[in-house]
Amino acid sequence: MIPVGLTLQPDAAFLDLLADVILGEADYYEVAPETLWRVSDPAEADLRENGFHRRFADLARATGRPFVAHGVGWSLGTAAAADAGRRARWLAAVRRDQAIFRFRWYTDHLGVSAPAGLAAGLPLPLPMSAHSAAVARRALRAMQAVVEDVGVENSVSYFVLGDPLDEPRFLGRVLQAPRTHLLLDLHNVYTMAQNFGFEPAEYVARLDLARVIEIHVSGGSPSDPGWLPSGRVLRLDGHDDAVPEPVWRLLEEVAPRCPNLRGVTLERMEGTVHGADDAAAVREELRRARRVLGQHGGRR
Repeated sequence: MIPVGLTLQPDAAFLDLLADVILGEADYYEVAPETLWRVSDPAEADLRENGFHRRFADLARATGRPFVAHGVGWSLGTAAAADAGRRARWLAAVRRDQAIFRFRWYTDHLGVSAPAGLAAGLPLPLPMSAHSAAVARRALRAMQAVVEDVGVENSVSYFVLGDPLDEPRFLGRVLQAPRTHLLLDLHNVYTMAQNFGFEPAEYVARLDLARVIEIHVSGGSPSDPGWLPSGRVLRLDGHDDAVPEPVWRLLEEVAPRCPNLRGVTLERMEGTVHGADDAAAVREELRRARRVLGQHGGRR
């Protein structure tokens, strides 16, 4: 069967509350590499292992289960020449981690996470141009020197530089080389559809589903009406709630159409698992994802 994985968050309470779920329910683990590092020398910005790196490495040794990497800060859309030092340090850190975790693949968000040397909390959207696609392809090529299979995730943006339904075509321009893949985040599709007024099925129909290596499912919540002068409420990709039913329906419809799918990952943010009831809900979501894959003959 296609395996079902869980994100590991750098939060002791999260890991302790979900300890039984992590050991008993997840076929593989997904980590954001940057959550495993700390800056040891601010003058050099050298990236060294933190305490969660040790904890996750111990889990890898104890379970023998696969790990995959899903970053936020690689900043696929940043021109390499403008960020050469940061890129070199990042690649060196991933290379060290690859020797320990043997990541099956590395993906990152499609966007800019480090504009002008700063750190954006969320990746900023790219112009959907030939130049932007070429910049992202170069970044993927650089990462392939460390992890052979790489890819991008369709991101959530709260503003877009173009038509959101043009993004599948743009993703196709980025993912042209061998062993470059799409991480299809179905909650991201659902969130963008809610906020920009299109049908999720229309977006999915424009994707090359043969490129999909992994699917993400997660939940979200509405924004505070007081955040915008208009009072408009947006759906947020907060990973802070149960997977909504429309996303489960998308998984049922899409997973059987992805011939190269290698995993379905449940995302849940740290600080949103508060006790036994939440842990039980996460366990059931992993089991539901496994049932969906089983119902549709989801085999590797």
